[in-house]
Amino acid sequence: MTVLIVEDERTLARELGIFLHQQNFTCTVARTAREARAQLADTPFDFVLLDLGLPDGDGLDVLAEAKQNELTAAVIILTARGAVEDRIGGLELGADDYLAKPFSLPELLARMHAITRRRFGLNKPLIGCAGFELDLQARRLLHQGQEVSLSVKEFDVLSYLVLHKNRVMTRLQLTEHIWGNLPEAGFDSNYIDAHIKNLRKKLGALADVEWLETVRGVGYRARL
Repeated sequence: MTVLIVEDERTLARELGIFLHQQNFTCTVARTAREARAQLADTPFDFVLLDLGLPDGDGLDVLAEAKQNELTAAVIILTARGAVEDRIGGLELGADDYLAKPFSLPELLARMHAITRRRFGLNKPLIGCAGFELDLQARRLLHQGQEVSLSVKEFDVLSYLVLHKNRVMTRLQLTEHIWGNLPEAGFDSNYIDAHIKNLRKKLGALADVEWLETVRGVGYRARL
């Protein structure tokens, strides 16, 4: 998933970026309120990790403005502020969680996984999809108990479609979810189509994959 890290402390921002990249998240860093506003206006992130004490403004103001603009990303506030009023203020503005600095990176990851489960109504560790099972935390696809070999990007495409089952996902939505900033990623519009083709070949060797639909001229849908 894509993550916007809003943090002016360079060392912490770098540590967060490295750790989350190792967990297969695509990260973008904003070090000021101005940069955060610009990123949120341009890119639909899945998560925002938001520091409150930014050099040019209050993170709560960034959050309030983003929510007015119908921000859909999950927001976790990461801050050294310990006042109860700040915690309440952030949560009332629409933040999903709050972590006081210093914090454990594995705890942050666990909270991100918990938010994902709540948002998509996942009460079980495995997600069933037409004879297959997705394990999001272990990043594995299973068929009859056996792991199906997928590349990192193939798993990302499939899991995103399954999490948004029965909804048409455009090629742009899939690309932004997987690669984040397209110009920096050297995006090619055929990448998504190639990954879908590979998924159909691998999954089709084991079971019917008619549920992985092409919506001509738009994108793809997992009809489940």
